[in-house]
Amino acid sequence: MAGPDGEQRCPWGLSTEDYVAYHDDEWGRPVHGDDALFERLCLEAFQSGLSWITILRRREGFRRAFGDFRIATVAEYTDTDRDRLLADEGIIRNRAKIDATLANARLIAGWPAGELDRLIWSYAPDPAKRPVPRTIADVPAVTDESTVLAKELKRKGLRFIGPTTAYALMQACGLVDDHLEGCVARGAGR
Repeated sequence: MAGPDGEQRCPWGLSTEDYVAYHDDEWGRPVHGDDALFERLCLEAFQSGLSWITILRRREGFRRAFGDFRIATVAEYTDTDRDRLLADEGIIRNRAKIDATLANARLIAGWPAGELDRLIWSYAPDPAKRPVPRTIADVPAVTDESTVLAKELKRKGLRFIGPTTAYALMQACGLVDDHLEGCVARGAGR
């Protein structure tokens, strides 16, 4: 679909101004670094059962609440911090998701530097072997790679990650390029 500037975009990327910016500048662009990937992993988990726009519009609130998603910072959060998060109207106050974020930070803080990045990116499929989606119907919600990634993250002890969340993470972080054929952002991150 053509956007207000005449450029073709994925239809979902035109529904709000927030989505246009996210679609054009962020979604599908490679993200590296443990803290940056931790943020995306957390936000995808918080999105589970909600619309992405809900998370996107609260992203700055999440960043403030979770110390810019610095793993070392969040790993040090106490029960007092947990109570603060549960009362913070700037984020999604879901106890299970907050507890998972804190537990995941504590776990990842014990990993060697770069391990989260290495692990996630080891599941990036070969782009030459992936068909270019022509319509939204061609974009999967789950793939074999996302299923295996979710299982590996769970095996390592991470919480609140399933195959659908893992695939959304892969899309958001540029492991896959699911921008539709003809989209102005297709291939922009590679």
